[in-house]
Amino acid sequence: MTSPTFKTAQEEFWAGSFGTEYILRNQGDALLASNLNFFCKALESARNIGSCLEFGANIGMNIRALQLLYPGIDAHGIEINADAAKELAEIVDASNVYNKSILDFVPDRQWDLALIKGVLIHLNPDILPEVYDKLVRSTSRYLLVAEYYNPTPVAIPYRGHNDRLFKRDFAGEILDQHSGIRLIDYGFAYRRDPNFPQDDISWFLMERC
Repeated sequence: MTSPTFKTAQEEFWAGSFGTEYILRNQGDALLASNLNFFCKALESARNIGSCLEFGANIGMNIRALQLLYPGIDAHGIEINADAAKELAEIVDASNVYNKSILDFVPDRQWDLALIKGVLIHLNPDILPEVYDKLVRSTSRYLLVAEYYNPTPVAIPYRGHNDRLFKRDFAGEILDQHSGIRLIDYGFAYRRDPNFPQDDISWFLMERC
């Protein structure tokens, strides 16, 4: 049974105690270093990024890396978990933090870069087309999607929970749904990288055309 505040069980899951516990597992200097290395590679083909919006920003570990890579970047983040959003507001202006579900977010402007990393895999598959639309509407230039990849949709148990992790070709579905977006680069980040491990994510950099 979902809270009346949210449309899906997955939103309620991440807004609650599980989402807060996630904070403790995903922070620290080693992760920041890995994220900086990740964005150096994933955004190598991008130019003149002065603003960004991250969907599902958590406490801002990705944004912190982008702030190092692009000093002075106008960074904004959407985060459903109130505890994470509070910490996010310590590294970006509080007015740039949207403490709400992605489904409740309505973009009123565009950013040079729209980013989502390790979030689409945790969303209810039924609402993905709506989220894809929001991602595309939010960017004036680049869209970076970094998620677990699988050529066909599949659900995988996640830390003892069912229907909380899904793998599929997210970028391919975005490209199929939006003809005004083209793929310009892609790659893979491996959890066994000896220097800068990530979580076996495939990344796709797309651009408006």
